[in-house]
Amino acid sequence: MKNMYGWCMAFLLLLSTNAFAQTKEVTGKVTDSKDGTPLAGVTIKQKNGTANTVSLADGSFKISVSSTASTLIFSYVGYTDLELPINAIMSVPLVASNKALSEVVVVGYGTKIKREVTSSIARVTSKDFQNLPLPSFESALQGRAPGVFINQGSGKLGQGLNIRVRGISSISANQQPFVVIDGVPVVTQSLGSFTESDNPLATLNPDDIESIEVLKDAASAAIYGARASNGVLLITTKSGKVGKTRINIGYFTGWSEPTKKQKFLNATQYKELFGAAADNMGYVAADEFEAETGTTDWNSTNNTNWSDAAFQKGGISQYTVSLAGGDAKTKFLVSGSWNDQKGILLGNRLDRGNGRVNIDHTISSRLKFGLNLSMAKSRNYRVPSDNAFSNPLQLNALPPLHAKYNADGTPNRNTLYYNNLLDQVYANNVNTTYRSISSAYGELVITPDLLFRSQVGVDFNNLQEEQYQGKETLDGAPTGNSFSNQVTSAIVTTTNTLNYRKKFNEDNAFDALGGIEYQRGKTSGASVTGIGFPNGRFTKIASAAIIQAGSSTETQFAFLSYFAKANYKFKDRYLVGASFRVDGSSRFGKDNRYGTFPAASVGWIISEENFLKNSPVVSFLKARASYGRTGNAEIGNFSSLSLYSASAYADIAGIIASQIGVPALSWEKTDQADFGIDFGFFNNRITGEVDYFNKNTRDLLLNVPLPAVNGFTNVTKNIGSMTNRGFEFVINANILTGAFKWNASVNVSTYRNEVTKLVAPVPAGTRTLGRLAEGQPFGQFYGKMYAGVDPNNGDALYYAADKSKTNDYSQAVDTIIGNPNPDYYGGFNNHFSYKGFDLDIQCQFVKGGSLYNMAGFFQSVNGDYFDNQTVDQMNYWKTPGQITNIPQPRLYDGNGAGKSSRWVQDGSYLRVKSVNFGYNLPRRMLQRYKMENARVYVAASNLFTFTKYNGYDPEVNSASNGSLNLGHDFYTPPQIKTISVGFNLGF
Repeated sequence: MKNMYGWCMAFLLLLSTNAFAQTKEVTGKVTDSKDGTPLAGVTIKQKNGTANTVSLADGSFKISVSSTASTLIFSYVGYTDLELPINAIMSVPLVASNKALSEVVVVGYGTKIKREVTSSIARVTSKDFQNLPLPSFESALQGRAPGVFINQGSGKLGQGLNIRVRGISSISANQQPFVVIDGVPVVTQSLGSFTESDNPLATLNPDDIESIEVLKDAASAAIYGARASNGVLLITTKSGKVGKTRINIGYFTGWSEPTKKQKFLNATQYKELFGAAADNMGYVAADEFEAETGTTDWNSTNNTNWSDAAFQKGGISQYTVSLAGGDAKTKFLVSGSWNDQKGILLGNRLDRGNGRVNIDHTISSRLKFGLNLSMAKSRNYRVPSDNAFSNPLQLNALPPLHAKYNADGTPNRNTLYYNNLLDQVYANNVNTTYRSISSAYGELVITPDLLFRSQVGVDFNNLQEEQYQGKETLDGAPTGNSFSNQVTSAIVTTTNTLNYRKKFNEDNAFDALGGIEYQRGKTSGASVTGIGFPNGRFTKIASAAIIQAGSSTETQFAFLSYFAKANYKFKDRYLVGASFRVDGSSRFGKDNRYGTFPAASVGWIISEENFLKNSPVVSFLKARASYGRTGNAEIGNFSSLSLYSASAYADIAGIIASQIGVPALSWEKTDQADFGIDFGFFNNRITGEVDYFNKNTRDLLLNVPLPAVNGFTNVTKNIGSMTNRGFEFVINANILTGAFKWNASVNVSTYRNEVTKLVAPVPAGTRTLGRLAEGQPFGQFYGKMYAGVDPNNGDALYYAADKSKTNDYSQAVDTIIGNPNPDYYGGFNNHFSYKGFDLDIQCQFVKGGSLYNMAGFFQSVNGDYFDNQTVDQMNYWKTPGQITNIPQPRLYDGNGAGKSSRWVQDGSYLRVKSVNFGYNLPRRMLQRYKMENARVYVAASNLFTFTKYNGYDPEVNSASNGSLNLGHDFYTPPQIKTISVGFNLGF
């Protein structure tokens, strides 16, 4: 493959030699036809020739064309293309076109004018999320991209996000979209060893991003073939523009707190509830408390607010600087940033440094090179997983009768459960990541219609985990332990394409692209664990008395792909597109190594027809339809093979079988149909889109359980199928267009998921509710239906098979008790501006979708054990005839403590996701300081949340419970509310 790439580059350089020919020089100036403003960066090309240039900052240009040339073509984003006959000196007025329709959209291996797109693509630009303190770039899509459901899952910094594009299309394979940054496919799976996955993309600076395109249907995504079933995110970073060098400096700082804190019992309430629970079972509360906790704190005067102790005052600061500019030959951007964020959860912190250099250089009218270099370093000071006793949020389980600290100021160790405050003194857990996503490309104009492009991209990721737990901690006792792990992932992708574009006459336009792509990835790691440390000052493995364990790993994969696509346009109104990709992967069996992924689409710009062309109401109307196939290859690298592992017995090395191979293992395949309408009314003051999609996934990759008696617990097979179908609606409106401007946008999306084929139901876990069953949605809640409280005796009741109520939990029947998938979701945005002031308010919402508060087993269970309880448990049953939903407290008796719908609630919410109010200083004031722009602003994220869910946060998904258990909340921290102030200066 290396030789092939070398030959390609040699061929490119050979063809770049310019032939000598007679030329003539043309000069001129390009301006806006409305106000005469000079336009910089306008592309000027010789028609039927190779000569091209761009206009300078003052709109001027100079171009040498062949002596026989007669016409120049002028093109600029947001303006209508213009062809003019050549004169020695030219004055060129360009007419602004409709911004929304002339917008350039990034598509697979290229770009396209939005007006001519026949597929379903959502786009979010840097203008939508600039100046916002985003935890990662994916959160910029929340509420802004129709068909994209994002659940941040947790308020922990650097935590992985759940992103679903048009539903869930896999079970055992990866469910996240495929991510491509500047043409480079990147790793999105966690490399860490901890239970809860981190987010490798948290190293990317959102301020470096120019746009995010989401390829949602098969027509747009099938060009990425085997890895596109979950959608594709195309990330384009910022680049330099023609004109003088501009310096931009930005800074913001902010203050953070939880979106919500739970209310737990104070000391008086605690004694009342547990005193009653003990009395009802014939116990003495003080005696039982002492027996369980080993303390006499029942009689203490302590009134500790342990739930608040889990949180800290958070904060964020970010510094950014960039230089950008260029001329007709070279465009460049250099940027750097530093972000330091202190989380709301005790001990959680994340800092990140980013550097970027993007360069585009035109050597001649035929040859162009470019380089995108990035480097990032981040440090994530992690906290234990949600279900660990050492998680700070589990401090809320401690009775308020315990003190936080001893008299000498050290954390109190004599508590019912572990006091996480000890971790803050005697433990640390830091993940350090170094990442570079970089690429280099060359472009050669072979003929005026044929372009060759070659690119090499590298995604390098090095993760270093360092964890120390002192002997004073729960997990480090009795001698202390230290764990060190280093993982390195390097993926190299080589892409070569030929792009043909031809306009035959006024009625016919055709473009086509063909290419070959090769990707090879390697991940290696080594870890070591040591125990026995003299004290907390010696935390490295070198100080360990015993090297307890060590391990090393290595894995590789490769993809070889061939792809092609073509588009045809007739009379500027009839559009046809098609694509085809063949992917070969080392991950699949020898019988099914290659997969094919075709797609086709059509479009009809109805508003170009004579019966609508001059309509005063309909400005734009386009119907489109597409159908195609995509795949999912994100499983283990060797799932198709029978594997063996080394194993030792009595210090003698041996080999054992570790995995059953399946030579016929193949891709998951998703066939998707999409039907859409794009519209614009009243000179496009109102625009929008409507889409209907139907996705059918078959050959699901499932980890099928096996009887453990044969030594294997599961095997990966292609079994099962699933469907997702739904609607997407988008409406944009320029409501006011005068001095006071008001723009609004609303999007609403739905999806209905159904498992249509399964070997056997996948049951819920011991405490979890999510299961899989034919004819039902993914992750459906299944268990006992809680029926409230018997008003006569305070017993917890459940529904039996005949719909009657019973106080015998064993007689209750398992049934459907919830669906974690939302009914619909979306967002709405309002942007106001008046003179130098602007205000942007963006909201997101989710309607429906059940949430299961698993922590209710412990903290909302009417005093079954000594865990502190939420205040609503004080409404417990006391006297016959009382109507309440809280059973009589009975210590150790389990009255209402069985897994049931008691803790299942509606997860609907409306969240004011971001608010940004700013002021741009007048240019006349700035000119004296030689400044281009200056803006000061106040911003807020997660400002308000409206919900009936009584847990910490409705935007939740406990990462420790696995992908099947959607909507599970187990001591999962709430989202972060941040208020920030900042400024941007341009010179």
